[in-house]
Order: sequence, then structure tokens, then C-alpha cells
Amino acid sequence: MRYVAAYLLAVLGGNSSPSAKDIKAILGSVGIEADDERLNKVISELQGKNINEVMNSGLAKLASVPAGGTVAAPAPGGAVTASVAAAPAAAEEKKEVKKEESEESDEDMGFGLFD
Repeated sequence: MRYVAAYLLAVLGGNSSPSAKDIKAILGSVGIEADDERLNKVISELQGKNINEVMNSGLAKLASVPAGGTVAAPAPGGAVTASVAAAPAAAEEKKEVKKEESEESDEDMGFGLFD
């Protein structure tokens, strides 16, 4: 990832086709020693390509990756509806349990064990 980031920094700096030397200079400026094999792999993969097109194609691929918190599409039939309907009932049961616990804590009538 650091090699891609250094490559992108070089492109943003105006160098449309950074060499290994350019990327090593960027990485060296922050104290990172470059691995020639990985560096050459990144350069060979990105050589001659428009960075904006590469990034846009990557964004299109990321759009299909599910992210946390998304809602799943409903399944055929009533299976999802039944589980969704059961969720509020379970939440109400939890609230009732919490109320019972708070009533039990009032049994000491304001006096603590070590007061």
C-alpha cells in the first residue's frame, strides 16, 4: 500500500510516469526502505495507465462490496417479515426485564450496606 501511495503522490506532484528512483525518494523521505520486488510490481502494473481511470475502476469495484450496517434485500416469502416482527417483541421483553431489576434495587430503601 505504501508503494501505491508513493506512486500516487508522485503523480499528484506532476510526474505522470514515476520511476523506481522517484518512489524510493518519496519513501526514503519518511524513513521507509523500499523493497525492490514490490516496488517494481507496482510500477509495472501502473505503467502507462491513467491514474484517474484506475481509481475510478477501483471505486466501481468497491461499490459492490457490502459495508457494515447495510440492510439486506428481503428474501422471497415471509421469512424476513417474521424475523422483523419478532425483533420489536424481543426489545419490549428486554425493557420489561430492566424495569424489574430497577425495582429490586429499590428494596434497600436508600440505605447501602456500607453507609
